[in-house]
Order: sequence, then structure tokens, then C-alpha cells
Amino acid sequence: MGGDMEKRTLLSVEGLKTYCYTRAGVVKAVDGVSFTVNQGDCLGIVGESGCGKTMTCNSITRLIPQPAARTVAGKILFEGGDLLTKSAEEMREIRGKKITMILQDPLLSLNPVYTIGNQVTESFTLHGENLPRQEVRQRVIQVLTEVNIPSAALRLKDYPFQFSGGMRQRTVAAMALAAKPSLLIADEPTTSLDVTIQDQFLRLLKEMQQSTQMGMILVTHDLAIVAETCNRIVIMYAGRIVESGDIKQVFAKPLHPYTEALLKALPTIGSRHKRLFQIKGEPPNLLDLPEGCSFWPRCHQAERSCQDGFPPIVDLGEGRQVACWRFIKREG
Repeated sequence: MGGDMEKRTLLSVEGLKTYCYTRAGVVKAVDGVSFTVNQGDCLGIVGESGCGKTMTCNSITRLIPQPAARTVAGKILFEGGDLLTKSAEEMREIRGKKITMILQDPLLSLNPVYTIGNQVTESFTLHGENLPRQEVRQRVIQVLTEVNIPSAALRLKDYPFQFSGGMRQRTVAAMALAAKPSLLIADEPTTSLDVTIQDQFLRLLKEMQQSTQMGMILVTHDLAIVAETCNRIVIMYAGRIVESGDIKQVFAKPLHPYTEALLKALPTIGSRHKRLFQIKGEPPNLLDLPEGCSFWPRCHQAERSCQDGFPPIVDLGEGRQVACWRFIKREG
């Protein structure tokens, strides 16, 4: 376990705020988010739809939809530099080489009019690797074989529509991993896959991550996937982080009422004839957030003081952090 202490920090997000400016008002899509990703670690970002997971990742890669969205505060420290201060040209050098992404729909990542071979080849040649054509071809075959594409050499001339959903997603993974990135961001990569293929794909990602010691951010709404794949977890709600910590500690003893509710909603063995737990209400409209803690209207432990402002994040040691007024009172 001593090796864990020596892991270097790959990514440090500090007080990140990304807002969307609309005619109806300002949407605080990401509002003061902070976390770190270490070499060889997998961080799971979890929350309901619209909580800011994807916008956080797009802010890291500087791919937010401009000019409507703007990062207005914070730092994104990666390999010694702040990504928010990089030029567009510098970011193009970083994206796809040092930081790569896998999106939830592989059809959005693959061009339907180019062959699989052409698209994976581009991952090797885009960043200036001047290799002989035959060597590039062998590398493409090798990386497709590594992600379990059967008869990879024979499939290079196929088009994306000739691949199944699972094979397309594995091809996208091959393109993302071809450059041997330091950080991989996987944004709900298993949404379009059936359960069996989903399990195979996650196991593949985990194996490749461990073999290369890259850092990984896995965005999902599925806590079961996080439990299998990640070693740290961040829980987001309405653009903010409400709890973070070691995956085993959070699952064993959730601190925030929202985390507790999410875990209660998971189906368990033997619960077939029981009604699944439901979190009452709906996520808030980010244009009209409630006063105080954003979760209090849905919280079974809410008190009057929960409306007195959003609680600051409390550091409880051992990497555990929570934003809940109950812990503020305990501290005081």
C-alpha cells in the first residue's frame, strides 16, 4: 500500500465555476467544484441528470459550448500548468494526446463516412508521430486487438455501421488509448451498451488503466458501476459537490442525505418484492435554486437552518468531505 502514498497528482480542479448565460437568466452549471485525480486512480463523478457532471468534464477539456457557457472562476491544474490559461493551440496539443475522452454515444465520436482503420490511424498520426505507414498499420491492429475487436486486421476497411454498439464503443476506447494519455475522461461510456457488454467494457478500461497507470474520471449516474470501477467518488447535486471520499468509506457510511438516498435507491439481492426507495421530488431548476442548501426540499433530514445558505465543505480527514449543515454544527 505504500505505493499509494507516492502517487503524483495528475489533475487538480480548484473552485471551478462554469456558468451558462441564457435569455431566462444565468445557469450555474458548475458552481465551485474542487477535486483531484492521482496517477493510477479512478474517480467516479455521480449524480442525477443535470447536476453538472458533463459540464465539469467539458470545462476540463475546454470544450464548453461557447459563447453561451463561460468558465468564470477557478483553476484546472494539469501537469504543472493551468488549463484555463492555455491558448486554443496549446489545448489542441493536450486534447487527444495527454487528455482523451470517451463519450456515451460512440456514433457521435465516429465519422460514418470513414473506415475504422482510417479513424484509429488518425489517433496515431494527429499528434506528429512520423512513423512508417506499415508500422502505423501494425499499431492500429494491435490496439484494436487489445480492446477485443475480433479479426482486427480484417475489420480495418469496415465502416462504423458495420460494427455492433459494443464494438463501436471499444473502437472509441482504442482511439482514446492509442496516444497513451495521462488522463482519460469517460462520460457515461456504457449508456448505450447492454449489461453483458457493459461489464466487459468496464473491465477492459480498468485493465488498461492499471497497466498504463493513467488517471481516469468516470462520469455516470450508476452507483453500481462506480463501486466496481473506481477507488474514489464525488457526489454532485445542482452544480456542486455535496460529498467526496474513498469509495469503500462512502458506500459503508454515507454522510450526506443525498448520498444516503442514492444508495437506498439501489436494488439489492432479496428485494424483488419490495418497492424501491424513491427520492421525493425532482432536481431543482438551476435558474431558480432554493435558498440555502439546494437539496433541502427533498431531504428527509432537513431543518430550518438548511435554508440559511449553502453549507461550506467540511474536511473530515482521510479524504472525506461533506457539505451539510449537520456537520457544520458538529464542528462548532
